[in-house]
Amino acid sequence: MRYYYLVIVMALLPLTMAKKSKEKPEWAKKDIRDFSDADMERLLDQWEEDEEPLEPDELPEHLRPQPQLDLSKLNTANPEELLKASKKGRTLMTFVSVDGNPTREEAETITKLWQTSLWNNHIQAERYMVDDDRAIFLFKDGAQAWEAKDYLVQQERCKGVTIENKEYPGTFVKKDEL
Repeated sequence: MRYYYLVIVMALLPLTMAKKSKEKPEWAKKDIRDFSDADMERLLDQWEEDEEPLEPDELPEHLRPQPQLDLSKLNTANPEELLKASKKGRTLMTFVSVDGNPTREEAETITKLWQTSLWNNHIQAERYMVDDDRAIFLFKDGAQAWEAKDYLVQQERCKGVTIENKEYPGTFVKKDEL
């Protein structure tokens, strides 16, 4: 029995004796105002040393793992379906042009109405005006951009939608205006 207790004590002894060194590294002895970028990076690494890793959905987008595509379930003859699947969960920008030479305020009102309609259909898009007749719709889930495109090209004042450098003309645009 004594041997059993001795083994337990000997096993736990290194855990209790192991302490971090009280001696500061040379870079940590400097005044904080004299820290270089490398020193600040080391300080951040030391700060985050004992932190638990973030969940994949909490990571910044560039650090998240890429979604796995199952090509057997996709129609490889349809390139839009492949693009839509590859942009799932990724941020995607879409350019939308308003037809009919509108003023900036008029184009802003029209695109705001389109944005509201998309939000009402559970398609979340942020809208930014980049020109008097052109806006960027930013989708946090890039797969929603194609659903939004289907809605937007059906709008009377939509001149066209551009996704991934592919232009989709509006339904009501005359061929000579393209």
